Amino acid sequence: MTEPTTLDLRGLRCPLPVLRLRKALLGSTAGTTIVVLTDDPLAALDVPNFLRENGDELLSNDPDAGGRRFVVRRGPGPETTG
Repeated sequence: MTEPTTLDLRGLRCPLPVLRLRKALLGSTAGTTIVVLTDDPLAALDVPNFLRENGDELLSNDPDAGGRRFVVRRGPGPETTG
């Protein structure tokens, strides 16, 4: 099992944390785990909503050193039709 990727997004404000997470997820394969560190108060709402809309999984959402620590798993991505 590989170590999760960590995105330190502290200091960034909405919408940048979600945009950076989106970019990281698009560049990863299904099942990849990403740890997101952020101190943007809106991330507590934005990150879970973004993940739910895109089919990715929120494994944890915890307070962390003045911000939040999210652990995310990349979902299967869009289905391909042929």
